Amino acid sequence: MTRTVVHLLRHGEVHNPTGILYGRIPGFRLSERGVKQALTVAESLAENDIVHVVASPLERAQQTAAPIADSHRLELATDERLIEADNQFEGLKVAVGDGALRSPQHWPKLVNPFKPSWGEPYIEIAHRMFGAVQKARAEAEGHEAVCVSHQLPIWTVRRFLEGKRMWHDPRKRECSLASLTSLIFEGEQLVRIAYSEPVGATNPRVTGA
Repeated sequence: MTRTVVHLLRHGEVHNPTGILYGRIPGFRLSERGVKQALTVAESLAENDIVHVVASPLERAQQTAAPIADSHRLELATDERLIEADNQFEGLKVAVGDGALRSPQHWPKLVNPFKPSWGEPYIEIAHRMFGAVQKARAEAEGHEAVCVSHQLPIWTVRRFLEGKRMWHDPRKRECSLASLTSLIFEGEQLVRIAYSEPVGATNPRVTGA
């Protein structure tokens, strides 16, 4: 049976001095630390049998993917399905006790946390992400692929594949900056999910999607 691995890589730390939820807003690049994280991940994967590297169209994901593609002498592909989740709080501060969540005008957006009502439904995130995973698996059949995406999409598709409810506590996500959620396939069947942190753990309470 052919073994294929699809690594879902969360991008590195982003320069975000004002602490907003930047989501899909263009122009948010990796911080100096984030650039170093991207290089560290590339070094950790240097000996892996990677034949396909693809990233979300957002700049931070492209920057994180580039060193991996370069080290394996591959052309970096882009898949729109790997993009960050849509969110109505984009551009605002959303920390508990601070910012937009204190304003009554935003409270109607919080009416259904299970969907969620403030953004792209979890099930839609899971389906588009799994579509991107399947394409990457086909492109790298018998080898390994790297898909660079964002915290919420990676965590959502992982829970979907594990058969868990997709509504969850964001503070408990196992998806640190520059972490790898690796999907191991035998043929077309997913047989195992592994998780690793090449640059160490980061606090899930700190937004950096």
